[in-house]
Amino acid sequence: MAATHWLDVSLAIDSMTWHFGNFGEPRLIAETEAGLRELGLHELAACFAEARELMVPLLAHRTAADGDSDEILERAGLALRAEELNVKACGLGRAGPGKSAIYEAWIQYARQHPERVFGP
Repeated sequence: MAATHWLDVSLAIDSMTWHFGNFGEPRLIAETEAGLRELGLHELAACFAEARELMVPLLAHRTAADGDSDEILERAGLALRAEELNVKACGLGRAGPGKSAIYEAWIQYARQHPERVFGP
């Protein structure tokens, strides 16, 4: 679940698609998706998985000359789809003005499963 923190940061200051450029290590991606599902954020997890399928192949062989994620998406003809995912993720990532759905889910999870958070 801790991996979801970095996604929350990405949603706050960048976007879902930019997240993979900054935090694209395969194990971190897998842990982030698993954390979202553990928290019960299934729609956000599905959006994350769709963004992963879009971004990981594009970024796999990226070089400094390729530019940023937005430029790569534009050249691939995927900028519109990426923007749709970013808008959806932004909406799913908010629990109200200035509130994070991810952090709100952490609170609910800790209340429902204190033994998983604090140990026996």
